[in-house]
Order: sequence, then structure tokens, then C-alpha cells
Amino acid sequence: MAHLRSRRRLALAVPVVLSLTASLGLLPAAASAAPRAESAAQAADAGTFAYVVNTKLDHRTIESVEKAVVAAGGTVVVTYDKIGVIVAHSANPGFAAQIRTVPGVQSAGATRTSAVTAAGTTDEGAVQYLSKAEAAKVAAQSTASGAEPLEADQWDLRAIGADKAATINPGSKKVTVAVIDTGVDDTHPDIAPNFSASQSANCVSGKADTTYGSWRPVDADHYHGTHVAGEIAAARNGIGVAGVAPGVKVASITVAQPDANSLFFPESVVCAFVFAADHGVEITNNSYYVDPWLYNCTDDPDQKAIVDAVNRAQLYAQKKGTLNVASAGNSNDDLDSDALVDDSSPDDSTAVPRTVDPHECFDIPTQLPGVVTVSATGVKGTKSYYSSYGQGVVDVAGPGGDKYQIPGTPSQNGRILSTLPNNEYGYLQGTSMASPHVAAVAALLKSTHPNATPAQLQALLKAQADNPGCPTAPYDGDGDGVVDATCVGGKRVNGFYGSGIVNALRAVK
Repeated sequence: MAHLRSRRRLALAVPVVLSLTASLGLLPAAASAAPRAESAAQAADAGTFAYVVNTKLDHRTIESVEKAVVAAGGTVVVTYDKIGVIVAHSANPGFAAQIRTVPGVQSAGATRTSAVTAAGTTDEGAVQYLSKAEAAKVAAQSTASGAEPLEADQWDLRAIGADKAATINPGSKKVTVAVIDTGVDDTHPDIAPNFSASQSANCVSGKADTTYGSWRPVDADHYHGTHVAGEIAAARNGIGVAGVAPGVKVASITVAQPDANSLFFPESVVCAFVFAADHGVEITNNSYYVDPWLYNCTDDPDQKAIVDAVNRAQLYAQKKGTLNVASAGNSNDDLDSDALVDDSSPDDSTAVPRTVDPHECFDIPTQLPGVVTVSATGVKGTKSYYSSYGQGVVDVAGPGGDKYQIPGTPSQNGRILSTLPNNEYGYLQGTSMASPHVAAVAALLKSTHPNATPAQLQALLKAQADNPGCPTAPYDGDGDGVVDATCVGGKRVNGFYGSGIVNALRAVK
């Protein structure tokens, strides 16, 4: 999580460490246990690469292709026969080219440009921990009736009416939001009351591991998923912060590699979508882009296979009733432009700058059909300086934080305050933070309209959103006197906010 990438750039956050271990006792040893994602097999796979092979859906074809994978010097890691995706490993440098010639194979390609070892997030900057002294200051000013101790610093809740919504309908326990991310510390006291272990897993290897605790982050540096989970469903229990939907369930599907880079590879994400769909998850939050390519170009056979595999998985989830919500990214890119410069791909080896057309080269999963694409706003309700945007691409916006938009809160921190591993709290900013706000509002809508389909939920999100419209003055997000982005569209729908900033209060009325 310490690396900085073009769009992934980690969330600008301020160290605010509030430890609750004193009041709760020491965490059990299992809380910090590393995921068991085939580490032994991976260690033995030096020089071996990972692939996705996409086939026709009939069982005879799938079985034939599996045999062809072995004949080509590969091993089958897992087969998702419902969507015709085979995850394979091979040390044969000609594996992909050979397997593409097999009857029934529709696309195949490497999912990484470096060998398999022992997928990225979209927050902007490093985490800022909340210190005990700062937490006490915030708590002293959280005087609103029924407010959580740290809620005075949660300007984001008030910005979308989530504080008022909680008094009407905090969300249903029958609705689960799965956080596809770096893992969630379900022992955190604000997350534990709403955590669904039965809908959680570790998908790092491409195959779901449901061993108890496998969904947890490997260490405190993999804090991203825990922060996201708290934004969605931190319980109103008088301990720390509140989530936008404090009554719904939250699950963890870990997809990040357990090393410092925390890459989110395609096979892990395919596993996550299928697992979520098969375990009754109503909504997934996807605050990342699939590595190693920031944009996957369909004229490249490897990247085309990645787009195909991930799209099959997320469409499968939609058909099973799951709404997928994803962050737009932090490069301040216009996703509706004719050309963008991608200087960060591939991010698992040596990046080679290239110019791409975002209509042909896709940021996934956010640009896949049916996925809710989310841009970020600050406390002033304007686009965050880092947030990517695009007419016809962004569906809605949500609070993601902005260090240049300063709130009148005790900390005067424009970022988003939420939960962190080991019973701590901290601030992050990014479209990674905007997406869970939208996912949580979708969960409130699902709670209010339990029979709504994913398409209907997306329509409701848009219909109930508040659109500030394009700014009348040139957009200068960081205040340096240079125009940073151009908003295209009108008051109802535009490139900065899509249909508008989501509204939690309307979702429950």
C-alpha cells in the first residue's frame, strides 16, 4: 500500500490512531493471521505465469479445454464453469498462443507480466491515523443526540443525509455489501456487530478460501478494506464512527496480494464476483482497478482476455441479483476523452508509457456494463481534485474527501474518517472512499425496496441524487490557478457527477 501509482495513488490520510484495545482487551491471535492463499504452491512456481482462458459454456467444451491446458504445459487452478472461465498456471512461454488455437476457446491471456509470487486501490495519499488526543477532542464536540463519539468529524454522513436516514431506517440485516478489497478486520468493534463471515472469503489465489479469518488483512498496512467497510456499515453502538448504512451486513472478499504492492489480479477479482453472487450478496463495492493494466486494450490478446473474464464474472453477479459499484479512479482523467496517457502500466513489472483511447481500452471493473461508476466530491459538494470523470461514464458521485475542501469539523480534515485494523481510526481520501458511500446508499435502497433488481437500484440511485451541475467558473481543484478539468453536460447529467451526489435520506423515505 506504500506505492504511488497514476490513478491508484493511495489516499491522502492523516495519522489519527485511536486504540480501543484497552477497553476491549487484546485482540485474539487469529485477528492478524495471514490469508492462506496457496503460499506454498506459489513459492514453488518461480517462472510460472497466471492465465485466464475463456471458453464456450457447454461442459464438453470446458472439459476438452481443461485437457488442452494440461497438454500445453499448464495446470488448472480453478474452473468457473458457469461463466466459462478457467484460471491456469504455466511455465510454458508459448502457453497463451497455443491455447488460443484450441476449439471452444474464445479468448486467453496472461493476467500479469511478472511470474506468480508467494488486485490496486483507488485512494489518494497515505493514511492519516487519528491519535488518542485528537479522538478525545472530536468526541468532546460530538454533542448531537444519538451521535457516535467520533461522528462530529464525519462531515460525509451529513453531506448525504446519512445521519438523518439512520433514525428512519439504518438498513436491513437481510442486505449484505461485500467489500472486494485488501481484507477486513472483522474484530474491529465498529464492524464486528454487522460482519457476515458466511459471505466472506479469500480469493487471492483465484480460488475461494473460506477458512475462518482468511478474509482478514495480512497486516495493518493492508488497511484499505477495513476503512471501506466502516464507511459502509460501522455500527451505531456508541464506540467510534458510524457507517452510512449502520444496520446492513458487510462481508469481506480479499483479493489483494499479501505483499507491499497489494495488487488486485484478474483471477482474484473473477473469483470474488462469482463468490459474491453464489453467496447471496446484494451489493459489491469495488474500490480498485484490476492490475496490472490501468486500461485494458481489446486489441491486445492478453488484455482482451482479462476484460472478457472479469466482465463474465461481474455480469454473472448481476444476473444473480448483485449490484456492483466501483470507483472512477484518481488520475483526474476524462474517461470520455479521445486519448489518455497511461504511464503506470504494467504495474507488476516495468511500466511503458502509452496513449490509449478509453472507449477501446477499459478501466475495469468500473467501465464494464451495468457497473455503477462513482466519482468523488469534497465537503463543498464539488468534484474532488483527483477524481476522474467523464460524460456518459460516471453514473453518480459520493463523498470521497478532498484536502483542499476544508470542513468546519473539530479536526478540519477534508478527508473521510473511518475504521482501521487493530481497533484504530483514520482519514483517507479518494474515489475509493466515494464508492462505498454509494454502495451503502444502494444498500439502504435495497432495504427499502427488497425486490428491486440491480438495474432498478441503479435507476433509483440516479433518480434520488442531487446534481450541483457543472461549475460556472473554470474548474481549479487544487487552487493553483490552472484549469484542471472541464465539465461537459447539463444540470441533470454531466461528466463530473453523472446524475448527481447520492442521497441517503431519500433512499429510506
